[in-house]
Formats: sequence, structure tokens, C-alpha cells
Amino acid sequence: MSEIAIHVENLSKLYRIGARQRHRTLREALMDAFATPFRGARSKLQSANGQAADGEDNTFWALKGLSFEIKRGEVVGVIGRNGAGKSTLLKILSRITEPTTGFADIRGRVASLLEVGTGFHGELSGRENIYLNGAILGMRRMEIARKFDEIVAFAEIEKFIDTPVKHYSTGMYLRLAFAVAAHLEPEILIVDEVLAVGDANFQKKCLNKVEEVGMHGRTVLFVSHNMPSIIRLCQRVVLLDQGTIVEDGPSHKTVSAYLKSGSGTTASRKWPLEKAPGGDVVRLRAVQARTQDGQVSEVMDIRQPIAIEMEYDVLRAGLVLSPWYEFFNEEGVEIFPAVDQDLDWRRRPRPVGRYVSTAWIPGNLLSEGTLFVNVGVASMEPTVTKQVYERDVIAFQVSDTMEGDSARGDWGDSWGGAVRPLLKWETQYSPRQMGSGWK
Repeated sequence: MSEIAIHVENLSKLYRIGARQRHRTLREALMDAFATPFRGARSKLQSANGQAADGEDNTFWALKGLSFEIKRGEVVGVIGRNGAGKSTLLKILSRITEPTTGFADIRGRVASLLEVGTGFHGELSGRENIYLNGAILGMRRMEIARKFDEIVAFAEIEKFIDTPVKHYSTGMYLRLAFAVAAHLEPEILIVDEVLAVGDANFQKKCLNKVEEVGMHGRTVLFVSHNMPSIIRLCQRVVLLDQGTIVEDGPSHKTVSAYLKSGSGTTASRKWPLEKAPGGDVVRLRAVQARTQDGQVSEVMDIRQPIAIEMEYDVLRAGLVLSPWYEFFNEEGVEIFPAVDQDLDWRRRPRPVGRYVSTAWIPGNLLSEGTLFVNVGVASMEPTVTKQVYERDVIAFQVSDTMEGDSARGDWGDSWGGAVRPLLKWETQYSPRQMGSGWK
């Protein structure tokens, strides 16, 4: 058996802007064939008059000349800004759409989760859809039955397993879809950012399952905007930009290139009002990482304090609000959360207006590496309710130069750890005389 699971060569996909991407009916095909000569004549007339022919100005290449190989057992991440071509690539690899040029050779049974409910029939129950999807993957009924209880338990839908899935909530749909895709032993698992719709516990559960699938020697292609998850799960990452591969290599190197390119998460993020995350209570306007002297910077000295600044609009008066941050390292490990401790506003309803809340991280606390920041604002009464919550809003590098006083001191070797505090050390010395027991 070949060691290559996915072979892609000169893969390109052309879309027509505004055109509906769907299969034509027989009637439409016949009408199109009849109209083709007339369209050709019109195109020539337009060209003669200096006008652009149809299709010349309303097309774009979602993918352009992609070539790469993925070995069996590799867990590969695909990253890039919105519109970079990630979802188009996965749809081609999943055989949902065809490339315009080039080809993708898939060697193995593929299970894909590209959007909620992919491959499900709304009129069938959860039980029937599990068996249907297993059959599509080429599994025997006995094989599916062996995995059935594990799938249902993972999806947490025992009470609704015989209910038609058209009555499922989005969360139930997603849990079952992922459980089916991950548990029916595909040789290649393709997962898109769809996991972002689930709650935090489910996302963690899914990420653990993806990691487990990769450890069992199956190939995983994982698309996400969550850089800590990408680094945690994938040893190799492919970076797409405008339909082309701009970086393909070790996860830390590729993610670093993504951050530095300005395409990904940076030390400053701002939103115009019409695109600001939030609702009718709070909307985020900006989040920034600043040095001690107020400069926005993507590289921070490990010894110096760091300011994390959140600017937000309160649109509804009378609520007790609390901003908070979550800090993650490159491995996806949460270093610590931080909740607003400003006594001037604690338990005090906030009037409508613009606010800037800043949390200071002391110097000589963080470890060296990339730090990713989630931000949120919650109303505190009568219960805690997240009014806005955004993941990986900003990121910055913490650098230990070995100059001056840091926890590294004179240690020149590698130095791990989730944090790197500079501890106070004391040494007591007592001179001892050589006794009879000393040699």
C-alpha cells in the first residue's frame, strides 16, 4: 500500500461571481445548447464594440495551481484568512465539487465534516442516519453496529436517537455529525471550522477525538482559525492565501509566518461598528497588546509588563458588566484567565458609552513563545451571561533575550514551562571544618 494518502497536482478552481453553482436540469441543458451559437455571435459583437464578453470580468480563481502530498497517518492543518480557498480545497478533496484544472488523488475511505448536517437526511432518524453514513463509507452493518453505542454516547443524544434529525437543534446535529465522521474508522478524516459552532466542552471533546484519530495512524486534514488547536494537533501546516500555497512546513514555523504576514491574528484588532462582534448589549471595537510605554507590539520583552487593552461600546444601560481575558500558549494550553478587578466598576451598573478596560500582565511571568488571547464581556446578574466572546482575537510573541534579569538567568539550554516567573531565591552558607568523617 502506498504511503501517500492524498496527492494533489496543479489543482485549480474557477468560480463565476454571482452564478449559482448547481446541477442543470435537462431542459436547461437543451436550452443552453440552443442558445450557444447566439451567445457566440453576441460575444463577437461586444468585442468589436470594445465591450467585455460575458465571463471575462466576473470570474475568480478560488484555488490556483496547488500541488502537495500528505502521507498516511499525517495530521495536517490548513490555515489562512477568510476567502483564502480552504473550504474550496476541502470540498474538492471530499468529492463535493470538481476542480477546473488539475486533480486530487485520494487513496482511502474519506469521512468529511464541512458543515452542519453534511450527509444527513432530515426525514431519517439519528439511528438511520448513522447506518446510512456507514454504508456510504463502505462499512458492513456489523461494523457499524459495533461502533453504534460509542457514537451515540459521544453525541449525547440517547433520548433522541429515533427522532428524525430535522427536529434536532444545531448543536445536536453537529454532535451527531462529528461522532459519525470520527468513529466510523475512515482512513482519511477531513474537518472544517464547523466545530466552532459547538460549546466549549464539545469543542474540547472533538479536538481530543481528532488527536486520538491521528494517533491511531489515520490521516487527518484539519481547517481552523484557532491557532492553538492547529499547533496542538498538527505537526505540519499548510498556509493558503488567495488560492495559492505560501507556506508548507512545521506547524510553529507556518503559524508564525501567518501571524507575521498580517493575514492572521496580530497584536491589534479593530472593528468598524457595522462589523463589531456582540449584540444589543455590548459590542467590541478594539483589542490590543501594548508595551509598558504604550506601543502596540507583536514582540514583547519577557521582563517587561504587558498591557492587554479592550475597547468596547455599552449599548444598554443598567447591567453589571465584567470584561475578561483568556490566555493560551502555542500548545493550546490555557495559561490563565483574567477577570476585571477594577473596584470603581465592580458590582456597579454601567451607563451607555465607550469603555477601555486594560489588564496588566507583570513582567517575568509569561514563558517564551506565542500567546493567544480570547476576550469577552459578561453581564453578572442575575446569572453570568456572555454578551460577547471572541477567540484568538490577538496574539503576540514573548521573547527572552538572555540579557538582564529574567528567570532564565545564565541557563543557555532549552527552557520549557507554561509560565516563567522570576522567583526570589535565598541561599544559606555555613562553613564546615573537616571532621573525622570527611576524607
